[in-house]
Amino acid sequence: MTFTSPHDRLLDRLGEVAVRIGLNVAPGQQVVITAPLDAVPLVRRITEHAYRAGASLVTPLFSDDAMTLARFHYAPDAAFDVAGGWLHEGMARAYREGAARMAITGANPVLLSQEDPDRVARANKATSLAGRPAMELITSFATNWNIVACATPAWAAQVFPDDAPDRALARLWDAIFLASRVTVDDPVAAWAEHNAALHRRADWLNARRFAGLHFTGPGTDLTVGLADGHLWAGGSEPAQNGIVCNPNIPTEEVFTTPHALRVDGHVRATKPLFHQGTLIDGIAVRFEGGRIVQAQATQGLAVLERILATDDGARRLGEVALVPHSSPISQSGVLFRNTLFDENASSHIALGQAYTKCMLDTDGQTPEQLAARGANSSFIHIDWMIGSAEIDVTAITRDGGREPLMKHGEWVNTP
Repeated sequence: MTFTSPHDRLLDRLGEVAVRIGLNVAPGQQVVITAPLDAVPLVRRITEHAYRAGASLVTPLFSDDAMTLARFHYAPDAAFDVAGGWLHEGMARAYREGAARMAITGANPVLLSQEDPDRVARANKATSLAGRPAMELITSFATNWNIVACATPAWAAQVFPDDAPDRALARLWDAIFLASRVTVDDPVAAWAEHNAALHRRADWLNARRFAGLHFTGPGTDLTVGLADGHLWAGGSEPAQNGIVCNPNIPTEEVFTTPHALRVDGHVRATKPLFHQGTLIDGIAVRFEGGRIVQAQATQGLAVLERILATDDGARRLGEVALVPHSSPISQSGVLFRNTLFDENASSHIALGQAYTKCMLDTDGQTPEQLAARGANSSFIHIDWMIGSAEIDVTAITRDGGREPLMKHGEWVNTP
């Protein structure tokens, strides 16, 4: 292939990494892609590489910010309790039948910040309810899946507001390429090395079998118990269909399943949360018996409260992840205003649905049995950041002992 610019070459590398490392598309496999309209050039590169890898069919589904806003400006009030269940059912069927799932992120992170928070919450809830069958397949790793990013003008304007539009977009692309490890001569080899490092850390944590984690620092004194038979993961992982994939590009985390009933204390977010077009900043919550009993936010509190009211599991944790403050994304100094990146700059927790993939011996277990082991169930899964250079993490051993895991945001005594 002939490239007309360095940008085109890097865009092609990102498409190749998304297919070969992110999805690891198998011959004959179908691929479903969701993406914003601005991502068409990247979608084309991913599609080409998917077919080169042997994909039988690539189906793109596009979203558009202007059309999303049109709904909020002109649709009747009852429309915000409606979601395209038929579409989500079709996607779930595709995943059950073996299709790979590729999601491209890049929408305006504050698209809905000026809209009625009640309507935003209702629309999000309706979408979450309709998408539950597909979400369960993804969180259980029933098929290989990946999320990768595309720079868009609206997103770039939020990340680099002082730059001219063209300069902001170029800077965001540069940051994405660097974080996604495609600026090196051999990105595929670089990802293999990075995955091996994440696997060593996850293996060490699995061998230690800690009972819980204790986060301490400014505004934070939080104990997170870990699910019975939890399993740490990070980097590439085998899906249930046997295909080894990298769910997130980029990724710097190792993560596992917390126990939904064993979270206590208070915690303050260290970065703002940008969730489905709205900004929630200054989050501070208190847990008792695994449940958030008090929540505050300096901005977006109404949206946060509606998220927490989604269902019984929305006030409990489904994931805890450890990321060193020295991660490349953190050291870039860029606040991406996008969870895919910001969660890989900081240790984080997630409200809602647990990844049952991060539990041992789950074959044949009922939802009730998984819940008894601590796996949370919810229509949502929302990551938010709690780590920084001021946060320490102490491991709690099974006999009640304590071992330092992270000091000032950095790993200690681990591979």
